[in-house]
Amino acid sequence: MRAMEYGLDRLTKFPLSLGLMREMHAILLEGVRGQERSCAEFRRTQNWIAPPGVLLAEATFVPPPPAERWQALDTLEKFLHTPSDLPPLIRIGLVHYQFEAIHPFLDGNGRMGRLLNTLLLCAWNVLPRPLLDLSPYFEAHRQQYYDLLLRVSLSGDWEAWLTFFLHGVVTQERDAVQRIHSLQRLPAEYHKRLQGSSVTARLLQIVDLLFERPILQTRQVEAAFGIHFSTAQRSIDRLLDEGILSEMTGQARNRLYRADAIPEILERPTSQETHP
Repeated sequence: MRAMEYGLDRLTKFPLSLGLMREMHAILLEGVRGQERSCAEFRRTQNWIAPPGVLLAEATFVPPPPAERWQALDTLEKFLHTPSDLPPLIRIGLVHYQFEAIHPFLDGNGRMGRLLNTLLLCAWNVLPRPLLDLSPYFEAHRQQYYDLLLRVSLSGDWEAWLTFFLHGVVTQERDAVQRIHSLQRLPAEYHKRLQGSSVTARLLQIVDLLFERPILQTRQVEAAFGIHFSTAQRSIDRLLDEGILSEMTGQARNRLYRADAIPEILERPTSQETHP
């Protein structure tokens, strides 16, 4: 999320570039797997794609060597900035293949390639917000995803890859719409559950705050509305009684409360269709 927000902010001032990819890569790998492997730097050594322990000679796919990697990246950057009559989704599918085929970083290429999909959807005005993520679709069809990328490299089978890619867009778009509709219905359900003479306007405002902070502390409610701590705690206790909040820590102090229904909607498995 931080890498995406950074990229979107930079795109308001500068076009998408190789430099921005490196900056986003640094954020993407900060504190996670791969950060020790030339984070934010394009690789200077040969890499390859293969099962663990398999050496270069038996690799499934070998990206361009470092001497040719710069030319490939330069071509990719020019493609991003060259006007085209191709539909944006087709262009994004082409970019995704090319980025993964170049494999410009020592680690994090898959994560960065998936992030670029969403970034380009916003940069090319397909979406106003980063509401579509293809990662669950690629993960659910991982072997097919790898096989189709490899078929482009081996035989130029663009049609099969782009069909798969576009099917993923449709699948994830439907999933995103379903989640959005579920989230939009939830405030009315919460308000209905709280109907009664003892319900205050402040309590309903705190319910609405949950959609900005589905996990919060009493102090955050206190600060958000400028109310006394005890008043904030009584409101939270009411939401606990109604089953809207649950306490996460089991502690007597510094408790965290969660509106369970919100992360459940966001984190539930994607309903995946079988790719034809």
